[in-house]
Amino acid sequence: MSHHIVEVHDLAFHYPDGHQALRGVSFRITHGESVAVVGANGAGKSTLLLHLNGCLSPQQGTVRIGDMPLTKQTLADIRRSVGMVFQDADDQLFMPTVGEDVAFGPLNMGLPREEVEIRVTEALQRVGAETLMDRPPHRLSGGEKRAVAIATVLAMRPDILVMDEPSSNLDPRARRRLIGLLNSFQHTKIIATHDLDLVLEVCARTLVFHEGTVVADGPTEEIFANLGLLERSGLERPLSLQGCPVCGRERARARDA
Repeated sequence: MSHHIVEVHDLAFHYPDGHQALRGVSFRITHGESVAVVGANGAGKSTLLLHLNGCLSPQQGTVRIGDMPLTKQTLADIRRSVGMVFQDADDQLFMPTVGEDVAFGPLNMGLPREEVEIRVTEALQRVGAETLMDRPPHRLSGGEKRAVAIATVLAMRPDILVMDEPSSNLDPRARRRLIGLLNSFQHTKIIATHDLDLVLEVCARTLVFHEGTVVADGPTEEIFANLGLLERSGLERPLSLQGCPVCGRERARARDA
């Protein structure tokens, strides 16, 4: 199933103001992998994701999705294969109702109305948002918007899910539902996030970005155990691995006594 493979080679990109966002990035992700992309603000994470479905075009290097290099000629096929969930759900929700938003992509694929209705229903059920079908998106909570934004992508039935900060601005219950949802997907997943505890639960592999380059690529638990790497990359260990600061102080007092 080579169409699920993502391969980036020597990718570089700078913005019009001269900022060099990516510097010779290379990696390969195979079918069914769940991979996190982590790094401090400005490390190049979002710029990378925008290359994976053609929102940005490489200025140097190549991006391949399966057997297809990213070009103007392959852009439509790649966007059918790679579903992108943006950091701000409002960037994806613009129709009068939730149902129309989820139907937008399949309709633009030229699918018959009956097939579109099936896809809309299945996608909303998958994210637990079927009761929101007739609601206007601007009336939804942050967690509901996130679920619907994911449904708009699932309705396209992509092979690869690319997500930018999927847990941002979610309350604890909505975040927990999101983690369960992500773990239920069989898709290849690429998730850029600052939520390192989510990474521990969802992604077996992690890429660490720093100043536009990949400085580490390996098993998530090994990456998060490397305190020097995290420090150099402007990251901290996930809270679940840090231990309790109160208990630590109590143990220190007990030793001093």
